[in-house]
Amino acid sequence: MPQTDHLKTDCSKCAALCCLVLAFDKGKDFAFDKNPCEPCRNLSGHDCSIHDRLAQEGFPGCVAYDCLGAGNRVVQEVFGGQSWQQEPRLTRVMMEAFSGMCEVHKRIDLLRAAGTLPLEPRDEQARRSFLDRLEQHRWSGTELNEFEAGLALEIDIFFHGIASHLPGTPTAGH
Repeated sequence: MPQTDHLKTDCSKCAALCCLVLAFDKGKDFAFDKNPCEPCRNLSGHDCSIHDRLAQEGFPGCVAYDCLGAGNRVVQEVFGGQSWQQEPRLTRVMMEAFSGMCEVHKRIDLLRAAGTLPLEPRDEQARRSFLDRLEQHRWSGTELNEFEAGLALEIDIFFHGIASHLPGTPTAGH
């Protein structure tokens, strides 16, 4: 059985969390201001009422946005398919979980990309270990809230340690 690619966005399995959680300012990427934690005025149920014409309506920022699968993973894995729209009491905890899962998925994306670097064997082992922990774990809302103060910090320290392997990074003494 093939493993699920957690970074694959599937809006049909989400509850429009990005349309709720994210904020934007009127400008070249968005036609109006939207406060964080306020449903977008273009939201109709779990769908965008102007999705097929976002760019033409002044929302190229929405076209470009990708949660890296965090929304569908939160709704399906953490909340078992429930929605903040059907269960308003879940709104705050779903928003918090979405923000946390976005951070998890950013780290997964970075750890996958780091796999192309010429890492020392111990660094490659650490990279794979972090990646396995993030991808194989079934997250709870509480764990997602605690992620940035714990495991995310460990991963960020790891990235700092392998920074010398990044293209264009000066080596020590240069």
